[in-house]
Amino acid sequence: MIKHIVMFRFKPEIPRERSIENFRKIRTALEALVGPIESLLNMEVGLNFKDSERAMDWVLTAHFESEEALAIYQKHPLHLSVVSLINEYCFDAKVVDYHL
Repeated sequence: MIKHIVMFRFKPEIPRERSIENFRKIRTALEALVGPIESLLNMEVGLNFKDSERAMDWVLTAHFESEEALAIYQKHPLHLSVVSLINEYCFDAKVVDYHL
């Protein structure tokens, strides 16, 4: 089993209220990938509520059966369309993939 975690920061030039609206669009788009992308077992998407210099703004956590399943997800056209949406509103991301 693989756990895939990605943390993001909103573009600073976008006002916080607008970023939260954009996050809702992103979350809806990401959650809609569960089912249509068979290799994606489940996903959680959450908005950070704590302010800190080290904090990221939001996170997604997903599970896959294998590294190959993660690779299928990452190349899937539906996933790539959500990545384009994320890139409109976010400028920084940190990723961790590990075996459970």
